[in-house]
Parts: sequence; C-alpha cells; structure tokens
Amino acid sequence: MAAGALVVAALNALPGLLGAWRWYCCEPSRAFWLLLRVGQGSAITLALGVGALAVAGSYSSERLFYLYALLPLAVAFVAEQLRVISAQTILDRRELADAQAVGELPELQQRSVVSEIMRRELGVMALSALVVVFLALRAAGTAHGF
Repeated sequence: MAAGALVVAALNALPGLLGAWRWYCCEPSRAFWLLLRVGQGSAITLALGVGALAVAGSYSSERLFYLYALLPLAVAFVAEQLRVISAQTILDRRELADAQAVGELPELQQRSVVSEIMRRELGVMALSALVVVFLALRAAGTAHGF
C-alpha cells in the first residue's frame, strides 16, 4: 500500500507543481487539467484498493493510514466546490449577475473576466493537488501491516 500511496503522491505532484507555475505566470494550461484528473483518478484507485483490502481482512496496524488514504477524496470534492464558488465570487465582485452578463461586456472585458476566473480555478485546484501530495506521503509513511 505504501507504493500505491507514493504513486498517488507523484501523480498529484505533477499537476500541483505545473498548476502553481501556470498560476504564477498567469497562463492557462490544458495539460494541467488532464494531469489533475489523472491524479484524482489515482486517489480514487488508492481508496478503492484500501477498501478492497479492508473487506478482504487485511488491515494497517496504523489507524491514521485510513485517514490519510481516504482524505484526498474529500479534498478533491471540497476543491471542486471552491472552484465553483471562486467563479461566482469574481462575478459578484464585478457586479455581474451570471455568465450571460459577461457575454454582454465588451470583448476586452470579457477576456479579463474569463482570465481571472480561469486563474483562480487553476490556483484552487493546484493547491488541492499539493494537499493530496502531502496526504499521500503521510499515507505511505503510515502504511504498516499490509
């Protein structure tokens, strides 16, 4: 199980670091989103593997392992919710009712709003990937007894 947790950490470190760099440079990145979804998929796979082992009767002697192995799913869920809220926050700050109102702005302002939303979403999700890296490394460190 420790090896699986290390794989999850590595697969989330890539989008976490790339996203942090792209956020800093204010550049969108399709590769980030693809890598992020792969990292999230690896966290789901780890959680399913941990669950399968528990059902089969194989348990870690360290109870914290389960927290560290399953918490990345909650982190990803909360991050997706924060991503949605961050877009609405930008619209509210600019006193725009919804995405339709953005379409009524001049093109330069539309680009500015969309760019700001994309940057904020990128930052939120990159940070969530880095949190998952930390949790996966902790899971690897507490995966005793398998």
